Amino acid sequence: MSEQEEENAVKIPRNQTEQVRVGVKEFKGKSYIDIRIYYMDDQGDWKPTKKGVSLSTEYIAELKDAVNIIEGQIQALEEAE
Repeated sequence: MSEQEEENAVKIPRNQTEQVRVGVKEFKGKSYIDIRIYYMDDQGDWKPTKKGVSLSTEYIAELKDAVNIIEGQIQALEEAE
């Protein structure tokens, strides 16, 4: 991701030295949804790992549907406790 793309990414803490970043990136003139794990290096800078996935932005509706389904599954688990 470019510096601007990284600034706009949603950052989700995974632990003290890792975070998941979700954002939009461009590659070869096409836009992608990028979900990637970043780690903090020895200098305190965040660096991307190879662990992640890029999806064409045309799949945004399917991604939203997946999040809604997961929310329902989490709610059902919490109600079962």
